[in-house]
Amino acid sequence: MQFKRSLLSTALLATTLIGASFAAQAAVVPEGVKLAAKQELVRGNGTEVASLDPHKTEGVPESHVIRDLLEGLVNQDADGKTIPGVAESWTTADNKTFTFNLRKDAKWSNGDPVTAHDFVYSFQRAVDPNTASPYSWYLEMTTMQNASDIIAGKKDKSTLGVKAVDDYTFEVSLESAVPYFVMMMGHTTVKPVHKATVEKFGDKWTKPENFVGNGAFVVNNWVVNERIELVPNTQYWDNANTVLTKVTFLPIENQVAEMNRFLSGEIDITNELPNEHFRRLQKEHPESLAIKGNLCTYYYNFNTHKAPFDDVRVRKAISYAIDRDIVANAILGQGQKPAYFLTPEIVAGFSPELPAYGKLSQKERIAKAKQLLEEAGYNKANPLKFTLLYNTSENHKKIAVAIGSMWKKSLGVEVVLENQEWKTYLETKKQGDFEAARAGWCGDYNEASTFTSLMEGKNTTGGIHYKSAAYDKLVKDAVETTDDAQREKLYYAQEQLLADDMPLAPIYQYVTARLLNPAVGGYAENNAEDKLYSKDMYIIQK
Repeated sequence: MQFKRSLLSTALLATTLIGASFAAQAAVVPEGVKLAAKQELVRGNGTEVASLDPHKTEGVPESHVIRDLLEGLVNQDADGKTIPGVAESWTTADNKTFTFNLRKDAKWSNGDPVTAHDFVYSFQRAVDPNTASPYSWYLEMTTMQNASDIIAGKKDKSTLGVKAVDDYTFEVSLESAVPYFVMMMGHTTVKPVHKATVEKFGDKWTKPENFVGNGAFVVNNWVVNERIELVPNTQYWDNANTVLTKVTFLPIENQVAEMNRFLSGEIDITNELPNEHFRRLQKEHPESLAIKGNLCTYYYNFNTHKAPFDDVRVRKAISYAIDRDIVANAILGQGQKPAYFLTPEIVAGFSPELPAYGKLSQKERIAKAKQLLEEAGYNKANPLKFTLLYNTSENHKKIAVAIGSMWKKSLGVEVVLENQEWKTYLETKKQGDFEAARAGWCGDYNEASTFTSLMEGKNTTGGIHYKSAAYDKLVKDAVETTDDAQREKLYYAQEQLLADDMPLAPIYQYVTARLLNPAVGGYAENNAEDKLYSKDMYIIQK
């Protein structure tokens, strides 16, 4: 299923946010629906989480769990619209100073009130170099006052543009107007942590026996590489509307094993599907297939500071030789689209023209790739050899094997596939100890900058080590402009530069395809960022 989610124009957004106030959105069980006696949900989560500390994580598996454990200023509803979280309302007159009015009934799981001081502490912790947050750049992208200098170690964290006006009024000051700033506040990195707990237990604060959170659930049991079990947070301000009594996340990396456990009734929501079984599942279990558009792009990124990919000709040749139509339509075939630019077309207000190489036939791209490799000094006598890194997953492996075969057949390239478990893979990419690597990027909010900012020089999230002064200037100009049309042109210019430099090879635009127990109610089937809140779900009596 393909869908489009609209984004408010800058002018409308700015107006809407002035004095914005919303009704609380809780899990709503439709009239006439009978609930099952047992309200327990089991979710496949792909892999073991690297951490449950929102300021120490960067991956999707972690965000799935943290979304249930911690609540930020805002949430999203089932259609991806921004709705209140801890903040009941917010105001801005200029898109530079934002005032959030916090609800007075928000509490931590130990009974302490959630206050503006908690957000001041948490935002400062996220940019503090001592925290070493892999996502500190995210606060820098908001243009929050002094964020850049704090991250660079030039200023103290206390100078960050955040202030507790009083216990329930939180103010944020930006250096440039950012009309989509409130959308950005739904991200994992800007969720609050409980200061006393973090300072008492250090890195062990997320253990079940130590955990204090302000979300709808708390950690009850955590067996590494086996399961994370959550139970309702009785102190949560909207706990009366939480239906589920237990949520379990399973770190299953093998999609066939996950599918089999779903079909045997052990799992209610899978993380994904085994690609080779999709058509069978479509035929035999159509009622359990859940497919929706997703704000993500799958790509291979090149280490531009290391041979052989320090040569743009090699990067382009390897990218051109990937037959994206085969990957998207034959290997996957669930509605994915071939990708020739980083930002997926599902992003609101984004509809760029294909770059020149995307307009060529595959035969023409391969001819161009051969020419480029020849120019770079690679041929039958001196074949190109490199290692492709991917995180452990049968689906990633199958795609890598298929693309490796394309490179071998069309260019004579010899590629060695190397898989690593999630935590090791993230660290390897962070250190730049790779030649080429599989990756995916999912938007943190529904606006093109959530993708284009990934390639900024200061940003090494996800192992990106691309550094281009020309690109960084385009990013800076896009953030600073107040003209919507000009900002859009700058986004397209960024994509064009990426096509010219090819620091990564976009492969396909995602859909979210998973198995979903028909008895699960409240599943957000129209949320493009796949932000699923367990507090909104329930089990229907069969």
